[in-house]
Amino acid sequence: MWWFDRGLRRAVVFAALAGAAAALSGCIEPMYGPLSANAGLAEELQAIEVAPMPDRLGHFVRNELVYSLNGTGSQVSPRYRLTVTLLESARTPIIDTVTSRATSATVIVDAHYRLVTLPDEHEVTKGVASNIASYDRFSSRLTNIRAARDAENRDARTIAEEIRTRIATALSSRAPTP
Repeated sequence: MWWFDRGLRRAVVFAALAGAAAALSGCIEPMYGPLSANAGLAEELQAIEVAPMPDRLGHFVRNELVYSLNGTGSQVSPRYRLTVTLLESARTPIIDTVTSRATSATVIVDAHYRLVTLPDEHEVTKGVASNIASYDRFSSRLTNIRAARDAENRDARTIAEEIRTRIATALSSRAPTP
């Protein structure tokens, strides 16, 4: 009865996998979960002051960071300061050979960030977050400007999300501050 052996083998493998999954389910802990060992992570993120950034792109990145770090709107005394320096460039990778005009463009943004504690300026974490957003170019100048701004806004949202995730990871692995 070869079919019985194969069915029994599948049942044993399934039971082993289910047992392993059940045993490991307690080992994985969500970073933002309410029952997390880092229950104070949300309070730590709310205590981050985001330094002002120049230009329109800086305004959008700062707004996204402020909202993602402290979306509650509560006023918390800052224990950390986040400074972000943005470097933006645009490339036109595709050129129409008939009209010699760019048919698409790419907005590249690099954000150098640094998180320090406020009283003593001790560095907690730093790094570079990058994002690339593409858009189509048309003959209308206004359409191109609007499409470039939309690409910058997409870059701002993605960079703010990446910086927030990296900061949350750094703060969750750090010993709690008194």
